[in-house]
Amino acid sequence: MTHSNSWWIVTDLDGTLLDHCYSWEPARTTLRWLQEQQIPVIPCTSKTAEEVRGFRDAAGLRDPFIVENGGAIHGEDARGEEWEEALGIHHRHLRPQLDALEALLGERLMPLEELSESEGQRLLGLGGEALAQAQRRCWSVPFVPPSAEGRKRLPALAASLGLGVVQGNRMGHLLGPDVSKGGALSRLKQRLGGPLPRVLGLGDSPNDIPLLEAADVAVVVPGPSGPHPAFRRALEQKRYLLAPAAHGEGWARVIRDLIG
Repeated sequence: MTHSNSWWIVTDLDGTLLDHCYSWEPARTTLRWLQEQQIPVIPCTSKTAEEVRGFRDAAGLRDPFIVENGGAIHGEDARGEEWEEALGIHHRHLRPQLDALEALLGERLMPLEELSESEGQRLLGLGGEALAQAQRRCWSVPFVPPSAEGRKRLPALAASLGLGVVQGNRMGHLLGPDVSKGGALSRLKQRLGGPLPRVLGLGDSPNDIPLLEAADVAVVVPGPSGPHPAFRRALEQKRYLLAPAAHGEGWARVIRDLIG
């Protein structure tokens, strides 16, 4: 990864760069342009490392990446070999805590790893190996969100267990303490060293708020029905920018507007 440019593009994937069919076609030309300009594109996502590797290969990216909502950072050394730095608690220790959280809440919290093929298709649009890769977790436990009232109670209940919960576009996520996309971005800067970059952060869901707060320029990418309500105040206060269109199209246009 080069440090010759001052910008880093640090981006969520699902619902931001990728649409709900997991297509990033509208952003393809801008991704290629960023690579030509040697501007790093750093995925910062709830996806697993397996899933991100597939996207990086398809998009031709070689830059570092952040997985499982900040549970780990990955990159390549000078020989092109991948490294991983864990920032969270391993899944084997987190998974029993989801049962404890479920008992405290009094509502079912169905973990992603227990979804059937048909449930994966219905809830996530994933099946086969794509679903299996999403289910093979190392640093988080995604789960089907409970009722609206249950969602409000979850963060405090998780904190009582010494853990964290964030809400993504489709799933809730149980994480280790102090794990976040923003924290992982800070650690990645420390690890890579060199001149501090100017970070353009892009996201679409509540779990992206720590990333947007850590960015120098924060962009909310809306869905087809508009931005998530969690961003309303920050958008009104002009702390976050709003991309001009949904998903990859809005992603590409706002990047071109800001740095093109």
